[in-house]
Amino acid sequence: MKYVLIGNPNVGKSLIFNHLTGLGVEVSNYPGTTVDICQGSLCYKGARLELVDLPGVYSIDGTGEEERLVRDVLLQGGDQVLIFVADASHLERNLYLFAQVAEFGLPMVLLLNMSDEAEKKGIFVNTDEISRILGIEVIPTVAGAGRNLDLIIPAALASPRIPTVDVEYDHHIEAAERTLAETFGVNRPPALLALQGISEDAGLLASATALSREIEEMHHMSARQIIATNRHNYAERIFAQVLRRGTPLHGTDFDRLLTSPMPGIPLMILILAGILFVVFSIGSLLEGVIVGLFQAPPFTSIPWDTFHPLVAAVGSSVLLALEAGIGIAFPFVFLFYILVSLLEDSGYLTRAAFLADRTMHRFGMHGQAIVPMVLGLGCNVPAVMSIRMLATKRERFIAAFLVTMVPCSARTVIIAGLLAAFVGLAAAFSVYVAIFILIILTGVLLSRVAPGEQFGMILEMAPLRMPNIATALKRSWQRIREFLAIAFPLLVVSSIALGVLQFYGAFDRLSVFLTPVSTGIFGLPPYAFTALIFGILRKEMTLGTLVVLAGTPDLSSVLTGLQLYTFAIMSVLFIPCISTMAVLYRQLGIKTVILVSLYTIFVGLAIAALIHSIGIIIA
Repeated sequence: MKYVLIGNPNVGKSLIFNHLTGLGVEVSNYPGTTVDICQGSLCYKGARLELVDLPGVYSIDGTGEEERLVRDVLLQGGDQVLIFVADASHLERNLYLFAQVAEFGLPMVLLLNMSDEAEKKGIFVNTDEISRILGIEVIPTVAGAGRNLDLIIPAALASPRIPTVDVEYDHHIEAAERTLAETFGVNRPPALLALQGISEDAGLLASATALSREIEEMHHMSARQIIATNRHNYAERIFAQVLRRGTPLHGTDFDRLLTSPMPGIPLMILILAGILFVVFSIGSLLEGVIVGLFQAPPFTSIPWDTFHPLVAAVGSSVLLALEAGIGIAFPFVFLFYILVSLLEDSGYLTRAAFLADRTMHRFGMHGQAIVPMVLGLGCNVPAVMSIRMLATKRERFIAAFLVTMVPCSARTVIIAGLLAAFVGLAAAFSVYVAIFILIILTGVLLSRVAPGEQFGMILEMAPLRMPNIATALKRSWQRIREFLAIAFPLLVVSSIALGVLQFYGAFDRLSVFLTPVSTGIFGLPPYAFTALIFGILRKEMTLGTLVVLAGTPDLSSVLTGLQLYTFAIMSVLFIPCISTMAVLYRQLGIKTVILVSLYTIFVGLAIAALIHSIGIIIA
């Protein structure tokens, strides 16, 4: 038997799921989609139970991947018990989805979560009455405080029942549904979905489309609109029967402060800057400690010269990959996920998204994209991992390009080490200006050419509450495991590949081959391209490799100011580091990795060539 959590977004499903399953959670893509689905297990009275957390949806008759996923799970039927999680403070809206789900005839238990938030608003739900009307067990819960969560599994095991929901559809809809059911041998939900244009059965869909046209001619409304209206009327009627109004508790209107331009925007900037500061400062400190461990015994005492040269090259590459992966994964990514989880639990992220939506909309994305863009200044790895919060594949595709162009802390090392140290602060600052102009132009371009339809943002404001630190840590650990299990091995394999190529002299031959291009188009010595390639492993390695190959830390003695500037902007814009690309592969697949790589290579080389040409003309 499988127990499935289902409900609207922001109703506390994931919090309940984490409470019930602990750390035994697996996050994976649902087959045929890019949507994550959480599966976990728990032990109750010696029995192992499987729990699934479906993505939150407002309806199951939408065209998005999340809606299709939920439909597929419901259509499977079988040995499933549904645990429907509703927000007690927005029960009428939640009952619309409940009416849809109930028609699939699966045994259910209803949770009225956030009952404390409802009571603060003066909303009291008669749980006995709604249980009688719907014919299933109803449990009031407060997931944040753990209230009544111990009653969920016993109820799901002992008393799940098929709800007695009877939506009064228009008589033409009822007649069309019966016709389709009798003709094609389907039950009510597939027939109603077909009338709304959703079905994998071509014959059923064709007949339903013909009936829908007749209904629209008679009502001057589409079948979809009529069905939705009937369900809304049902939800309104049930809500009116079980609602008891009380006196709401009045307090400071924080929502107005957080969502108005003043002081909302300055507060958002301070909060996001604070996240960036914590991730960057504490993460950098921890990274220094971890890197220091790898640069001390026993690692430095490994006698590589006693091994076969190829074995030594592979071994040192593995150590370098471990240093890079652990130095990035735990300090930056883990800190980022802790802070973002705390913001999610507090309800603030939805307000930040609301404030940033107008600006981000010009780039083909919505307000949620402000978080990965800002975090990219600290490290591109957690920034890329955070694009999963964006609603559509189109938004995630655009964000992948923009986030990987944001100058992270490692790129800042290059800018500071090459330009601020040898050319001047004005030159270093101009690189940031140039990069952000390119990001804006790239966003505008992608918003016009990226595949997929752009939708408006309908955002439900999650209630403001005190975040749960234990839950944030648990959720962060679940997410960091993805990096360790998937992205980290890719980083090791890529590092070994680079080490082997270096051992066989591939980079040296490449440098010789590229000499005409390096000197003729970019005005750089051949070894500059070798340093550029090593920067793929870790961006700050670009500077160190350049110093080694140049034979002096005083780069101004071997390279001109124009050469330093050209190389700096080329290396900053060039293909992101392996860690970033490994995470990007996990998020969006190899096609997006290839496109981002080709685009950043083209932009980096083209801008560098343009700067060199302008420098020659001016000189």
